[in-house]
Amino acid sequence: MTETYEAWVGREEDSTERILASVVQAMSATLDLERAPQAGEPLPPGWQWLFFNPVARRSALGTDGHPRRGGFLPPIELPRRMWAGSRIRYLAALPVEAQATRRSRILKIENKTGKRGSLCFVTVQHTISCDGKPCICEEQDIVYREATPPGAQPPAPQRYDGVPQWSRRIEPDTTLLFRYSALTFNGHRIHYDQPYAQTQEGYPDLVVHGPLIATLLQQFALEQGAGRRLTHFDFRGVTPLFVGRPFQLEGRPADDGTLALWARGPDGELAMSATAAFE
Repeated sequence: MTETYEAWVGREEDSTERILASVVQAMSATLDLERAPQAGEPLPPGWQWLFFNPVARRSALGTDGHPRRGGFLPPIELPRRMWAGSRIRYLAALPVEAQATRRSRILKIENKTGKRGSLCFVTVQHTISCDGKPCICEEQDIVYREATPPGAQPPAPQRYDGVPQWSRRIEPDTTLLFRYSALTFNGHRIHYDQPYAQTQEGYPDLVVHGPLIATLLQQFALEQGAGRRLTHFDFRGVTPLFVGRPFQLEGRPADDGTLALWARGPDGELAMSATAAFE
């Protein structure tokens, strides 16, 4: 399969978008924040995912609600796809209302075999710049996998033994998921179509967006960062979280001066792990 899609490695795509204050205000309301960043102020970490999202006609969507395969990303045949994790460097402030450009480049395509069959990982580098100056550089891992067999039972959750110094409870409801899907123009049906999520993708309920969890973890990191600027944030999705089931944001200082962060599910399972670094 890697040879089949070799032509996609090195592909690039450029897009330009204004970091609209109206979108930032809507995100602030979605996260129930008292104050939204104003024009000229830095965009909060993770909020760059509100912008530069593909806008496909409804007739151009697949059955899962994503744009059909092909175009910039390779037309990988495995039916399920998800955002597995990212490694992000925050190089400079990206101001609200700035005109920004994102250059995307496919770095690699790798085939692997997991416990549930074939997997294909596509790593894409996104660099967001303002006035020719790079502001954010991210390597994003997208994983494609086989469909879940009908009636297959998910593995039993394994309790995570990390001991936090800080913790915060998050209660994901349908309004939060709906608003975040709308703000990111994310048509993936696992986030709003319960029958589809349960019968077609084998989930027990609606799935909380991975980038939403990562955004909440970055906000949580800043609250523990003593006013320092976030420079690096790496995260990896481990186990999905579901609507109506409260989860915890947790963390502690690491020996190397970074923060070790994670999201812990309601059964004690590790849902997402992350590392944050400051200057």
